[in-house]
Amino acid sequence: MSTEPTARVARTGVNARKLWAGGVATAVVAALAAIVGVLAVRGPLDTPVITPPHTPWDSQVATVAGYSAVAALLATGLLHLLLISTPRASTFFTWIGVLATAAAALWPFSVDGTTKSQTASGAIYLVVGIATVSLLSGVAASVQSTLVTRS
Repeated sequence: MSTEPTARVARTGVNARKLWAGGVATAVVAALAAIVGVLAVRGPLDTPVITPPHTPWDSQVATVAGYSAVAALLATGLLHLLLISTPRASTFFTWIGVLATAAAALWPFSVDGTTKSQTASGAIYLVVGIATVSLLSGVAASVQSTLVTRS
């Protein structure tokens, strides 16, 4: 009897349900971090937060929290796309996330406002971005599985 070796093919699978559950949880954390940031800056520091001029909400708290949650969900979509299409997806996601966070944190310095308001707003956006990228990076590590097939 001759036995021929069988070839193994490994590919990575993504558990989309867990990925999006983690993305929704990340969106909640991002929104709550934004709320805490805005309340901390506006309350004790008596400093307004710089937000985009045209928003669907009348409140700074709702604006920053809403955009933070939406950004986390968009980041989840990007992560999903990278996981199913890109080698070393987590590395690309981290770089994209860090650069997007830097852009968001620097954006308040490109619009009119006091230095105190620009700094406080940038700090809020930095914390939200760090939370989003770090949480979704952890989610990415837990939703990938290696599928081995024999041919």
